Amino acid sequence: MTDIALNSGDTAWMLASTALVLLMTPGLAFFYGGMVRTKSALNMMLMSFITIGIVSTLWVIYGFELAFGYKADSPWYGNLSLSGLGGMVNDLTNNGGVYPIPVLVFAAFQLMFAIITPALISGAIADRTKFTAWAVFVAIWSTIVYFPVAHWVFAFGNKVGDTVTGAGFLASQGVQDFAGGTAVHINAGAAALALAIILGKRVGWRKESMRPHSLPLVLLGSGLLWFGWFGFNAGSALAANGIAGLALLNTQVATAGGLVGWLLIEKIRNGHATSLGAASGAVAGLVAITPACAFVAPWAAVVIGLFAGIFCALAVGLKYKFGLDDSLDVVGVHLVGGIWGSLAVGLFGTQVVNSVGVDGLFYGGGTELLTKQALGVGMVALYSFLVTLVLGFIIEKTIGFRVSKDAEVEGVDLSEHAETAYEMSSSSRGGLF
Repeated sequence: MTDIALNSGDTAWMLASTALVLLMTPGLAFFYGGMVRTKSALNMMLMSFITIGIVSTLWVIYGFELAFGYKADSPWYGNLSLSGLGGMVNDLTNNGGVYPIPVLVFAAFQLMFAIITPALISGAIADRTKFTAWAVFVAIWSTIVYFPVAHWVFAFGNKVGDTVTGAGFLASQGVQDFAGGTAVHINAGAAALALAIILGKRVGWRKESMRPHSLPLVLLGSGLLWFGWFGFNAGSALAANGIAGLALLNTQVATAGGLVGWLLIEKIRNGHATSLGAASGAVAGLVAITPACAFVAPWAAVVIGLFAGIFCALAVGLKYKFGLDDSLDVVGVHLVGGIWGSLAVGLFGTQVVNSVGVDGLFYGGGTELLTKQALGVGMVALYSFLVTLVLGFIIEKTIGFRVSKDAEVEGVDLSEHAETAYEMSSSSRGGLF
């Protein structure tokens, strides 16, 4: 038993944060939808929306228990009882300690992370993916990759007195990931790399123009992501407190740094700073600060964001050198940005801003934390890549993952959905109304 009572202020903040994080997936749909060609815009956006439907359903059946259940007392996964969330209505959250918020609110908040992670992967295979195959992939990948990895990273166990049971492997090893650098971004980026390899290059890649069809949609999407990310990072404090404030401020300044860093590279390399570069740089900054937002000082957040923009801009250019058709730069932004942000905790982490944090290399803590961060990066990246490679291969060889060449040339909007994003012809009924 615990004498901790429900806190209405913290609960209200978590309800708002949950809504903010949900908004990120429609924001991602706009971001990705604007980056593809006109003939693929609807399909690209629907790949995010179907993810909301599939993952939400699986989450209440077994996903939350598989990620955060503690009764199995396993460092690799939670419960497999399929008992659902119905019996937890009156429970408070217990994740390494009791929080004064309902466990159903915590479950809803974590659901939004589970939704956006597979949605991020879709950008790597834009313009050429069967919608049904994508839906099957999302259901299986969430079950065998995201839910277990979320347990590794985010599950701090059930604490009763001084005893903690069922903590995830990486969490128990001291890997610090405040809001998902490993479980979300590295996880999605490694999976994106595997699927880009399985599906291969788009028809006409590097021969035809594949420029974004709507840069205003890209900017709108990045703005919604930026806005929703405050819930993503600051909400991970699970309270309306000073740590949430630190995470929010660090999120803002790191994103600004990422935008500036990417545009700096564009200006030096190409002579022009672009709107696509600004949007991509902002997202790179958001990705990099995610694991570090509650463990570093604001000045370090600026540095992390600035270098995230630089590193990710340079990484995106490498896909042409390696012949990898990562359509919307998921690998270059989320994998590279996630790796940099996760390792940066081991460099800039400090107990000065967060007493439960650990001093990193630049604060006299040596390489111990950096080594742990590298362990988290390596384990998640390797597991996600290998499992996704096998899963993608099986789907491709059974139901087929990629549309036919004719369907791709015609456009996946028409071939997969029998509709288009824009009506180009005038109405056959005549008249203006």
